[in-house]
Amino acid sequence: MSPSTPVSALTIAGSDSGGGAGIQADLKAFAAHRVHGLSAIAALTAQNTRGVTAVHVPPLDFLQAQIDACFADFDIHAVKLGMLANAEVIALVADALEKHRPPHIILDPVMVATSGAKLLEDSALHALRTRLLPLATLVTPNTPEAELLLGRQITNGEQAEDAASALTDMGAGAVLLKGGHLAEGSRVVDRFFDGVTFEAFIHARLPVDAHGTGCTLASAIAAQLCCGLSLANACEAAIDYVARGLQSGYTPGRSEVLVLDHFGAARPA
Repeated sequence: MSPSTPVSALTIAGSDSGGGAGIQADLKAFAAHRVHGLSAIAALTAQNTRGVTAVHVPPLDFLQAQIDACFADFDIHAVKLGMLANAEVIALVADALEKHRPPHIILDPVMVATSGAKLLEDSALHALRTRLLPLATLVTPNTPEAELLLGRQITNGEQAEDAASALTDMGAGAVLLKGGHLAEGSRVVDRFFDGVTFEAFIHARLPVDAHGTGCTLASAIAAQLCCGLSLANACEAAIDYVARGLQSGYTPGRSEVLVLDHFGAARPA
């Protein structure tokens, strides 16, 4: 790799035909951080800002070929995992990560789309817990996803901290429990725990209905790790990136759903 060549990050996730989430959002975030973006498409969705209308999971051998092609040619500093629809896909991805051992793995446990569409089969939850969580440098669930992973409700800040600790007990290297779904007044509190230290990242709650924020956050964390930040600092920088993207976001479809402005987000105030 020459000094002028950017480092690479790989996203293994689903494609969003509407361009606001999934692989498309991941690659935009990588590019905004001047990280070379690679992709292995684990699912295809027919999707727009109104919702998901169809999902197609490509053959497993084709997903394997995509992953192997990326690791064969690129110096991959971080892998971001998004939509992995079933247990078979999860097992294949886990096997590939155990084989290639990238320095950082950011797991965004995508289970349900913002529209309510299920993106993870029920039978895959056990595989997610047992195969991917122990490989993750960081897992980035929202509150409903953490509730599914743990099998219990999270209704306040104290329970959120307990949940972050419990997820590290299940094998995750660290947890960033996103607070957007938790009612804590006019603020959003994202809670980071690395097994030793808790940190809280707080932003004002914006009155918007946004699409692709979770995908963008996880991929921005992966990109920041590629750029050399520590895990906690990468989380903080990525949260700031998403906040800026929301503040200058736009509505590309006929609904009122906002997508992030990656160009604006890349320029801190």
